[in-house]
Amino acid sequence: MKKIKGNGTVELLPKRKGGYHYIAIDKVVVNQLPKQKKTRLLCTINNASFPCGFNPLGNGDYYIILGAEKRKQCGIQLGETIAYELAVNPNLLGVAEPEILCEFLAQDPLANAKYKQLTDGKKRSLIFALMRVKDIDRSAQKIRTFLEI
Repeated sequence: MKKIKGNGTVELLPKRKGGYHYIAIDKVVVNQLPKQKKTRLLCTINNASFPCGFNPLGNGDYYIILGAEKRKQCGIQLGETIAYELAVNPNLLGVAEPEILCEFLAQDPLANAKYKQLTDGKKRSLIFALMRVKDIDRSAQKIRTFLEI
């Protein structure tokens, strides 16, 4: 698929909606993508790329969250007009599975079966939770708890 290029302004959602910095993406652009709003992307701003996904803005359009780390990586600030480029992420989850998770699933058929039943969003939640844990035993326990085994 070809890359989609666009321009937008870095905005801030109201506190009651999360208070995130974001860039709005028109629904026409989103509807061109293979899985539409569920498509995982690679967003490039100022030669810095990061994986992302869409969130509903509430008016039919969508947005991509630009957290502090991403804004720093891209060298952008609130209110700045930027050029962006979107491409479909070849990794369907949009994030690499940690080695501990792969090993755990390879050794436990029940866990593997439960993991395969999760939605992509739930899989990403587990992966992001595991990324914060450095201890192998705590990681294994987190997997067991998450998969309810």
